[in-house]
Amino acid sequence: MPGAGPGLAGGTSGLTPRADEGRRIDACGGRGTDGMTDLHSFVVPAYGRSPYLAACLASLAAQQAPSPIVVATSTPFDGIEDLCRAHRARLVVHAPNRGIGNDWNRALDAADTPLVTIAHQDDTYHRGYSAAMLDAYRARPGAALYFCDAEEITEDGDARADGMNARVKRMLVAAAFIGRRSVHGPVARRLLLGLGNSIVCPAVTLNRGLAPDFRFREDLRTNMDWLAWLDLSERGAIARVPGRLMAHRVHTRSETARCLDDGSRRAEDALVFNRLWPAPVASILGRLYSRSYQEYI
Repeated sequence: MPGAGPGLAGGTSGLTPRADEGRRIDACGGRGTDGMTDLHSFVVPAYGRSPYLAACLASLAAQQAPSPIVVATSTPFDGIEDLCRAHRARLVVHAPNRGIGNDWNRALDAADTPLVTIAHQDDTYHRGYSAAMLDAYRARPGAALYFCDAEEITEDGDARADGMNARVKRMLVAAAFIGRRSVHGPVARRLLLGLGNSIVCPAVTLNRGLAPDFRFREDLRTNMDWLAWLDLSERGAIARVPGRLMAHRVHTRSETARCLDDGSRRAEDALVFNRLWPAPVASILGRLYSRSYQEYI
């Protein structure tokens, strides 16, 4: 398994299967000789040539608690090696291109730390993000995942006013946690994830030390994360980290927008609701949930 130190690895090297499948990853942690933590890393599943990738990498490189950065892609472009080198990120090129779920799994394979954040190439992270996640992990090492709140920004990086969708998500989070920093029981899980996906995917840090065999589903396009949170919440607690510690970019060229346009988002929402609820309830929840779609088109 490739290391996660700074610098640029061979851009044409593929990924090998995880050597730690089925066992716990050592989570003692400390700092390497380069000042990077060996507990947490950022992995960026890059696709195509995003105009926002440089800003994403710059925000990761500027963390108060520096973490290794890995860019994993099946679609490298001219200049990506220089971009990675400028931000001390390691580049891993893999093949073939089999969709988002596969890209996320290959990005996870490139990390060798127990804590991993899948940083979306269009988003940016506040300087205190990694430090806050490390603090949360040290306080609750048995949690399966740690997440914070996120602000939304426009294509140009301007602050985006909170819509109904964001407000409802925050209400669900508040109701599930009721002042607590972590939850594990079925009632809290149902409040947090049973009425919609109230956890913003790029705001999550996964505890691979607790679930080294975890994989995202590769047959979906948009709800891999929602199903992942449900599955991981059966292995350990979900920990909430206070504050809006990252910025999620909403724009019409995102995969979310494309999935809304072609109907796959609606179909995958129905799949999750039908897993959680009887068919009549799932149908009602699906119709209510679809009212939020307009905010992302």
